[in-house]
This record gives sequence, structure tokens and C-alpha cells, in this order.
Amino acid sequence: MPLLAGYAVPHPPLIIPAVGLGEEREIQHTIDAYQDVARRIARLRPDTIILSSPHAPAYYDGFALADGSDISGSMEQFHAPQERMSVPIDDELSDLIVSNASSVSLSAIRDVSHSSELDYASFIPLYFIKKRYTDFRLVSCGLSGLSGDDHRTFGAVCARSACALHRRTVYIASGDLSHKLTASGPYGYAPEGSVFDHIVTDAFATNHLDNLSSIDNHLCDAAAECGLRSFLIMAGALESIQHNAELLSYEGPFGVGYAVASFESTSALSSSD
Repeated sequence: MPLLAGYAVPHPPLIIPAVGLGEEREIQHTIDAYQDVARRIARLRPDTIILSSPHAPAYYDGFALADGSDISGSMEQFHAPQERMSVPIDDELSDLIVSNASSVSLSAIRDVSHSSELDYASFIPLYFIKKRYTDFRLVSCGLSGLSGDDHRTFGAVCARSACALHRRTVYIASGDLSHKLTASGPYGYAPEGSVFDHIVTDAFATNHLDNLSSIDNHLCDAAAECGLRSFLIMAGALESIQHNAELLSYEGPFGVGYAVASFESTSALSSSD
């Protein structure tokens, strides 16, 4: 079974009401788009969700996937310990991804430390998804210090591995855009912030994901982005299917760019109608 869809989503902690305490209403468009993504995933009924996160354990020379039978986490670091979850891990698919990565000269491991705590950039997408759909297992992976091309190759490995096991699979790329959109934002203002966000959101809206690979490191650093490598893994996974692209929302009232985008297989859409 080929990949069903990919979705790019942000991870602002305050989007969870117990954390935002009302402030989340400032990003209502993002909330609405997130809920739309959750409905779409419920319609597709995936067996497995592969999720890449900039805040999962990362290594300079390779990719780390969560080990063990499940992974748990909470929003305790954001003063909402009551918001917690546990998600079962797809061991078989995780192992095959590691094996297939080796066959294309990429380093990937199952990492016990990765499984000790579900990071918040993974927790937030799963928070929305689990409100609509719970019958799935997870492949949780971090980013690496390798090249953008290597991240795309890793995404292709993920999609090929899922297909080999006949998994109904959805890819979730967690990642924020620039952190330098306003002077009041967490890192202040830089003009490169809006430039970076325009390139990424245009690539999402027009389905020109190859444009993500041409963003230079200087612009990434000046914009203080965190999601590009996550999006590149997703782009590599999506190379295996014909898909439609939609930019569902973009906003940045807190100085950080939040984009939600959908890339759904044309064949999966027709079979789910």
C-alpha cells in the first residue's frame, strides 16, 4: 500500500488550551486547519503514522527512531501535566526503515533514549489526531545533521518501507517556520524571516516541494527556522505518489510562522470517497 498522505504542521505549545489559557484564540486559523487535518486522517484510516520532529533526539550523522513498544509524554514542561498520552510504536516498520536506510548508505538506529519521552513537537500533532482517530501505531523519528538531500532520501526510504509491509501510512512533518517575524517574537525581527516563510508556503501551495531543497543555509540561519529538514523528509516520502497539495493555513502573530499543509494521494482520495 503506497503512502496515503503527508501533512506539514506546526507545534506551538499554546495551541493546547490547557497551555494557552485563551491565548490560543490568536491562532484560530491554525487550530481550524489542524482539526481539518485530524478529520482527513480519520477518513484515511492509516495503520501507521510516521512523524518527524525537530525536537526529538537528533544526531549529526544519522537518524534516530524511537525504540520499545510504546512512547509516552505530557505537556508538564508547559505547566499542563494533565495533558498526557501514550502511543504504541510500529516496531516492524521502524526496524525495516533502519535496515533499508543502511542499504542506501544512511545511518539510522532504534534509540532507547528517544523512547523515554514524547517530545512536545510530536505530542502536539498527536493531540489533535487522537481526538479524531486512535487506531494507529507510530514511527517516531528525529532529524539529523546530514544534508537536505539525505533527508529527502530518508523520506523515500520511509515510504518504500511502509509500502513493502502493505501499511496504510500517513506522514506527519512537524515543524515551525521562521522565529523572526516580529520584533516582539522570541528571537526578535529579521527580514529573512518573511522571505523564508514565503518560499516555504509557496512551495506548499504550488506543490513545488523541490524548491525546499534550494533554500540556502544562510537564509535558514537568519530566519531561525526549525522545520525545513522535517519538511524535506516528507517531500522525499511524497515522491512515491501522485498527490494534491493544499496550503490550509499560515499565520504568525507571535513572531513565529505556523503553516499547515496537506498533500494527499489522488488514489487514496478516490478510494476513501
